[in-house]
Amino acid sequence: MLKIPKTIYDQMLAHAKAEAPLECCGLLAGKDGAVEMIYPMTNADHSPVRYMIDPKEQFVVFKEMRAKENDLVAIYHSHPHTEAYPSTTDVRLAYYPDAVYIIVSLENPNRPVMKAYRIVDNKISPEAFEIIES
Repeated sequence: MLKIPKTIYDQMLAHAKAEAPLECCGLLAGKDGAVEMIYPMTNADHSPVRYMIDPKEQFVVFKEMRAKENDLVAIYHSHPHTEAYPSTTDVRLAYYPDAVYIIVSLENPNRPVMKAYRIVDNKISPEAFEIIES
């Protein structure tokens, strides 16, 4: 089960709200499903309905993760106007089968919803996560 420190959970929510009405995106790094680092990224698509992590930023972050001996444990993004469920585009572009995909829905901005999924071979499976005190 993915374990997310409360401070990182709060940072994902803040990132989603700050980027609205556009989608935000970012990476979570750690070991054995325990999140240790958050990397808020630039949505190169600057879109309210899709995201693409800036490739140059992604290269730098992956290099840093390797140096710290961390793994990519999750990729997060927001759905500013829809539910926290992977879109057909999200599924088509799910290139990291070992990563958990986290979606922050701001459909109701006063009550954001965060859900996690595995997306493998175009199949979506809910993934449990736990918010832990940091």
